[in-house]
Amino acid sequence: MCHGKAAPLHRMRVGDWLVYYSPKTETNEREPLQMFTAIGRIIGENIYQYPMSHDFLPFRRDVEYLKCRPVHIHSLIANLSFIRDTEHWGYPFRTGHIEMTEEDFLLIAKAMEVKLDG
Repeated sequence: MCHGKAAPLHRMRVGDWLVYYSPKTETNEREPLQMFTAIGRIIGENIYQYPMSHDFLPFRRDVEYLKCRPVHIHSLIANLSFIRDTEHWGYPFRTGHIEMTEEDFLLIAKAMEVKLDG
């Protein structure tokens, strides 16, 4: 998340939900994906560094991922409250970590065909 920065992880609590938006298929590729690709719940208190290579040690937090179906954002743009300008819909994602309403989360989870407990 956010290229491995710790600050966004510190704002999250055990039990919080996380939805991943993937703008591209690969970090260094140009091919757009523009899909919500994963959903899970924070299960670990600890924030730790995980070595991805000898010079990249991003911060991580334990997440329990749920089975889901990736969904294109274009089918949801008009109904997501954090997207205020449908012409420039990608702007909110520039920060890398946004808080969304429960209604937005449930809309995305339903589109991803996620079975939520309780």
